[in-house]
Amino acid sequence: MEVARLTATDAARAARVLGEARASTLDGRRPRAAPRPVIRESWGRTVHSGVDPDHDFRSDLLSQDEIERRRQSTRLRHVLPVLREGLLSLADTAQHIMMVADADARVLWREGSTAVLRMADGQGLGIGADWREETIGTNGVGTPLVSRRPVQVFSAEHFVRALHPWTCTGAPITDPRDGRLLGAVDISGPLETLHPSTLALVDAVAKLAQARLRELHLTSLEQLRAVAAPVLARIGGRAIAVDRDGWTAAVTGMPYTSRVALPKSLSPGRCRLPALGPCAVEPLPDGWLIRPTADPAPAPAATHITLDVSQPRRWTVTVVGCAGSWTRELTPRHAELLYLLALHRGGRSASALADDMFGDPARTVTVRAEMSRVRRYLGAFLDHRPYRFTERADVEVLLPEAPLDLLPHSVAPGVVRARGVIPVVARQGPVRFVEHPQPPCR
Repeated sequence: MEVARLTATDAARAARVLGEARASTLDGRRPRAAPRPVIRESWGRTVHSGVDPDHDFRSDLLSQDEIERRRQSTRLRHVLPVLREGLLSLADTAQHIMMVADADARVLWREGSTAVLRMADGQGLGIGADWREETIGTNGVGTPLVSRRPVQVFSAEHFVRALHPWTCTGAPITDPRDGRLLGAVDISGPLETLHPSTLALVDAVAKLAQARLRELHLTSLEQLRAVAAPVLARIGGRAIAVDRDGWTAAVTGMPYTSRVALPKSLSPGRCRLPALGPCAVEPLPDGWLIRPTADPAPAPAATHITLDVSQPRRWTVTVVGCAGSWTRELTPRHAELLYLLALHRGGRSASALADDMFGDPARTVTVRAEMSRVRRYLGAFLDHRPYRFTERADVEVLLPEAPLDLLPHSVAPGVVRARGVIPVVARQGPVRFVEHPQPPCR
């Protein structure tokens, strides 16, 4: 039975079918109508997190001060007009509410139908509510944040029974500069308001928001460039103008690099930057003028790559080399691929990677497409035929303390097999596997 078609034509019947599928799954029986893969995977993560499927939850709310702090520190505040223009008209006419949550799945803004807002308040789902999967199970905010894709969650597809009267449709919003997850936008309402086109609409509006962020970034760099250009022309020598996050607006007397790694707290004066060595730092409007004061230190013999999969929901790759350092947050699929490449330092063919990822060596087209996306930001350190890290890359993998916490979302056969051997694998060739790394001293 195709549940997706039922939801478009008969919400009540679809809710009953999904309720039976959920009950069978929780009882360990094979359901007559299997849940969609994205829902099945989310249920698996939720069970692993220990969420009670039948208790009447009340999500803890953030304080008003903390909500305001998060609002002011997130880039999502810049795209609220785009989200409102694209979704609020639907929310008002279709008995929905629009919610915007940060990367921690905390709701920072919530607008829409007054009746539905009251309905949400009655379940403790106000501004500041925690919508993480490990808190309230499968839902239209937390699940898109984990899966990094738009998701519609209808009735009993919600893991927690208290959410069964709802239909929720959410999409992640990422920073177009570096792919970092910023949060999610969600449209939610009573289950009778389900419409199959809502998923496409929410996804499209999320992409418009990302395009707006890209536009704002380029505009800010142009403005900084206009201020910095005459300064660079006047001072001569080596200098670079960057914004507050290190993105380059203008450069003179030295090779261009798109971004300079900056410390979290940078102040005017002298400091040492990994990519530039000793520098003099001066403030510019919304940025910095950085002038190297001596020749950079000799480049290291190898580039150091750290793949951090020690956290259950956030995976990163950090590159430290002669051009400085940078970190990129990884999608679940890319975290799987890079972990498998680190595990098999000698390399994997497309068919071997397909077998590791999907248990099907024939799915090489999917593997090549994903590897192509990985190479857009890590291509200088990856070879192909077979796929592998280059010899000049020193690779370190940071692992979780508990083997089952290794990429807990993953059902890839290669990752599942690896979970059983982590305790006895401390080092494999030129790759270091570090178990449950301690936080750095501050």
